[in-house]
Amino acid sequence: MMETNVAQRWFDFMDFLDNDPKLNVWHISLMLAIARLACKQKENWVIHVSRSKLMKLSHIDSITSYHRYFKELQQFGYIKYIPSYHPHYRSTVEIIKRFDVRK
Repeated sequence: MMETNVAQRWFDFMDFLDNDPKLNVWHISLMLAIARLACKQKENWVIHVSRSKLMKLSHIDSITSYHRYFKELQQFGYIKYIPSYHPHYRSTVEIIKRFDVRK
């Protein structure tokens, strides 16, 4: 079971995303998929990902749409994508736009 403060941090982050008018439902769905993987991996801001897993979790069925929204999240400064280029190692996504966690 995940610690409450870790889960709360991700809920707060999703609220932060909600307030950005540039993001649509597909951007948020993709970020939620990244957050879900981070929680499962017990990671903070650097997550190991695969395109197929992110597409499944975000309910994006089109590879073209997936790449569009994933690229836009990079352009908006939310994520940094570090490809693996190795078939047995997953790529990495780093969350780079973060909200102020001090309350």
